[in-house]
Amino acid sequence: MAAETLTITKDMLIGDILEIDIGIAQFLLEIGMHCLGCPSARGESLEEACMVHETDVDELLEKINAYMAEK
Repeated sequence: MAAETLTITKDMLIGDILEIDIGIAQFLLEIGMHCLGCPSARGESLEEACMVHETDVDELLEKINAYMAEK
């Protein structure tokens, strides 16, 4: 039986997402989010981070969830 793939959503907090898989950091760094250890950044939702960094949250989610599905 295959393991169920966890889906990342735009309302999830950056800190929680990174705890699920630190490899997701690469996608956040690509959008210019270089302060991943900052308590404020870790408490933002993915959607909030995308607004601050002028990134389409749905496009980012596609990349992240494709990465998660390959695991």
